[in-house]
Amino acid sequence: QLQLVESGGGLVQPGGSLRLSCAASGFTLDSYAIGWFRQAPGKEREGVSCISSSSGITTYADSVKGRFTISRDNAKNTVYLQMNSLKPEDTAVYYCAAGPYGSLRTQLYIYWGQGTQVTVSS
Repeated sequence: QLQLVESGGGLVQPGGSLRLSCAASGFTLDSYAIGWFRQAPGKEREGVSCISSSSGITTYADSVKGRFTISRDNAKNTVYLQMNSLKPEDTAVYYCAAGPYGSLRTQLYIYWGQGTQVTVSS
């Protein structure tokens, strides 16, 4: 069984930080590109960040550049999303996913986690 499980979401004030984790089971994460996506109520799911499997090249949506950092710990079979300087517009359910290429397009990803809620509010 191939599974991705997100954790680390919660309620945070504007300007605060959270670190999301994406733990894999049933496969090795370093064989795949890993993406983070988010979906707010009434909006389409959008790509936030991704890291490629071979080169380790990272990509960020313009809305999070300079604030979010994606990283991989192969020993723990886990990918992280460090989120700093959070804004209310970052509020969404955040999902991690695995696919063949480093891309912010949802259609390219094969395996998806269940999501974790991030709420940024005063």
